[in-house]
Amino acid sequence: MWRDSLRLQLFCLLLAVLAVVVLVHNFFQLENLDDDTISGSNWITENNAQHSLSQTTKTTRKPYCGYSQQTLSKREQAEQESLLAAIEWPKPPDGKIPFAQSTDPSHSDFVIVKPSRFFKVGDQLEVLVHVKDFQGKPKQYGGDYLQARIHSPGLKAGAAGRIVDCQNGLYKVFFTLLWPGEVKVSVSLVHPSEAIRVLLHLREERPDRVYFKSSFKSGRYSETTECNICLPEGLPVCNYTDLYTGEPWFCYKPRKLSCASRINHAKGGYLKGLLTREESLFFQSDVNIKRPILSSGPDSVIVKPKAITDSSSMDRAEDPTASPSGYYYEDQWRSRTHWIHNFNKSDDITECLQGKVIYLFGDSTMRQWFEYLTAFVPDLVEFNLGSPKNVGPFMSVDLKHNILLKFRCHGPPIRFSTVFSSELRYIANELNSIVGGRNTVVAITIWSHFSTFPVEVYIRRLRNIRRAVLQLLDRSPKTAIVIRTANVQELGPEVSLFNSDWYSFQLDSVMRKMFSGIAVHFVDAWEMSVAHYLPHNLHPNEIIVKNQIDAFLSYVCPLQT
Repeated sequence: MWRDSLRLQLFCLLLAVLAVVVLVHNFFQLENLDDDTISGSNWITENNAQHSLSQTTKTTRKPYCGYSQQTLSKREQAEQESLLAAIEWPKPPDGKIPFAQSTDPSHSDFVIVKPSRFFKVGDQLEVLVHVKDFQGKPKQYGGDYLQARIHSPGLKAGAAGRIVDCQNGLYKVFFTLLWPGEVKVSVSLVHPSEAIRVLLHLREERPDRVYFKSSFKSGRYSETTECNICLPEGLPVCNYTDLYTGEPWFCYKPRKLSCASRINHAKGGYLKGLLTREESLFFQSDVNIKRPILSSGPDSVIVKPKAITDSSSMDRAEDPTASPSGYYYEDQWRSRTHWIHNFNKSDDITECLQGKVIYLFGDSTMRQWFEYLTAFVPDLVEFNLGSPKNVGPFMSVDLKHNILLKFRCHGPPIRFSTVFSSELRYIANELNSIVGGRNTVVAITIWSHFSTFPVEVYIRRLRNIRRAVLQLLDRSPKTAIVIRTANVQELGPEVSLFNSDWYSFQLDSVMRKMFSGIAVHFVDAWEMSVAHYLPHNLHPNEIIVKNQIDAFLSYVCPLQT
């Protein structure tokens, strides 16, 4: 009997030892996932239950930065392929193209089709643009990036045009004539097609041209390492992939400190020497970056007013892809999809926002909204949270009228000076924490800081935000959600490589398509910046911001018509 008892004791002891081994193994597995180092060759896929239940398929594009590609459902895969196809850009012929054979705006010209015909408000105006090279020869292929607008300087009126690339050196530009008087046409070459090919290569092959860093600290000892959405293999990295959205972010592991000792995030800098000498010729400020293309004939038409006022243009539903979405007249933006009230007095804004909580999420262009409202409304006083200047988070309060205004920057990648690690929040997660309701207002913008990455990275971020938006609207349908689009900016040779309008235009096109058909509203900052007479600026002038705020508040407090 004592032998049987001994066998039983040995068996129980063996089971106990095995249980301890398994427990220790699992503990280290969890520790590695949350805080320790991982191999630089793994891409963390989305952690979402509804995705794991659906049949999945792998993306077919080139792996980004050496990481395994994210796993997408069939629906997500189809949408991504559709979005990438929609923004596919015409390419120049294969092979090296000499600078002399690239697009020269000074040799190119445009003509107005039938400039002397009778035009009235509401008519379409067509313009033909013929592009030529530096030898004066007509180009036989497309792919140039143009911007165009009509304007009447005396009326401070302007509107953007819709450009069609015929892919043979000819471009058609269509304008809707929206006010009476003399209307001038302006066309500019933002980048020649040869430069676009370089920008495309940089976006796909050199997403590391903007790099980031984080500081790690324990006691008096500190280290700083490089960070990014992905990092070259070879060194151990800290995995900061968000557990809720699956958004990837990595830093090289400090030599002596743990990954948990990270205290901040900051922009590291911009890589130099990205272009060859021949490629740099396609990026010259006074030659082929945002240079005017002049008319070979009349550059204006006379537009007559309509005999009877026609308001039918205001009857159609809001469409983020409609063009033009609006126009300036006497320096005030007039939307073609909804009535805009001009909030010229601070009391009007206070009355609109009384009893409301307003969340502003995004980058420095959304911070402009926070700064404008706080400065313009006397009772809205900023509460000092001790946040770094220009970074946030920020908060302003009007106790008398029960108004709370909050700004928070979006999660990495974010090219701000220094953001505390504890304040690195993803918009999707922030939206999931909002109860919502008729007194809740949300405004979102996210675009500029994604310009250096493959578009799939941006699509993933928008997919997470869109899911959170839909969930917020599902639980609180009366929540007002407004999306601010991208805008154009001043460009030079260096800025073009990181923040070109072409990059922003592509991202903006993706955003509009992904949020089309959802119960959100759009402030078309893109057309507001293209159509205005002031020089382009990443941070638009106050008069443009004022018009953006008017459009925003008109959604929050719509006019009763």
